[in-house]
Amino acid sequence: MTRTMFVTGAANGIGYEIAKAAVDAQYKVGMVDTDLTKLEEVTRHLSGTIALPADVTKPVSVADAFDRFTQEFGAPTTVINNAGIVRFGMLLDQPVEDFVDTISVNLIGTYIVAREAARRMAEGGHIINITSINSITPGPGAGAYPAAKSGVKQLTRQLAIELGPKGIRCNAISPGFIDAGMSAPIYADQKVRQTRSGAVPLGRLGTAADIAAAVMYLDAEAGAYVNGHELVVDGGVVHSLLNQLPRD
Repeated sequence: MTRTMFVTGAANGIGYEIAKAAVDAQYKVGMVDTDLTKLEEVTRHLSGTIALPADVTKPVSVADAFDRFTQEFGAPTTVINNAGIVRFGMLLDQPVEDFVDTISVNLIGTYIVAREAARRMAEGGHIINITSINSITPGPGAGAYPAAKSGVKQLTRQLAIELGPKGIRCNAISPGFIDAGMSAPIYADQKVRQTRSGAVPLGRLGTAADIAAAVMYLDAEAGAYVNGHELVVDGGVVHSLLNQLPRD
């Protein structure tokens, strides 16, 4: 059976690396993003892919993208909910519009895509939602992002128990400090880069390729009994509090 993958937020960063890893593994891939120009550019360089411009917050747009995907490749076997935004700011100062936009793209968009996917998937389908270590340990100034990603984590668990009887799995991957996509501008500051790298037990920032490898690991046949799981890919940083507070 030909494996197919529908990846949101695929024009760059983590989404692009996931699509590239899937192509390397002989998947047929639909690359979804709001940036059509960038999509067309990247799909020209990746064989077995199609550009699917869509807004994950709009049900009709998502349904149209799935219709085009299905016409080209058949029903999706794997769907990656990677599209996301962040609006930095302290909660007491942040405009409500920024909070709403962040919830809309990260949480509601994930729900819309997952629902449309599950309606089309056959038994053996798999939905992977990209969350964040912000869903485990939020930080100041992250706005609605930790709340949105916490919602995605719980949504993943609910989808797992509701879709499991249909033979469809749903799992989550929580990236840590990843030098890609939305975070790339942060790590352009060498002081921030050094501080955060030093806080990771493995001693380095993660890469988009690290997350893509985790996707392929979960989607492999060996992971067929994994459902409702959150795979944290962070070099151990969420468990390193006491490492930052050494005993005398």
